[in-house]
Amino acid sequence: MNKPLHWPSLMVALLIMLGGTVYPWWMTQHDGRPDHAVATALLMAMSAGFVRGVGFIPDARLWRWMFSQWACLGWLLVALGLKLSQ
Repeated sequence: MNKPLHWPSLMVALLIMLGGTVYPWWMTQHDGRPDHAVATALLMAMSAGFVRGVGFIPDARLWRWMFSQWACLGWLLVALGLKLSQ
């Protein structure tokens, strides 16, 4: 099912994409090693943001929830919490 663009989710996804390209150390630990937990949470938020942002809403309930604007926000908060806890 297609809906109009959801700008907040799309902007979050674009910011994560551009931020990860320009500032890749967002996804690293203090010693320079990759932080897989933060990277996974950010990439999940980006994926949900792009899917919902372009207006696609899956029919299946599980997929609809996984790629919702709330999932995007949740994964973004998880990434922030992980990064701040280091």
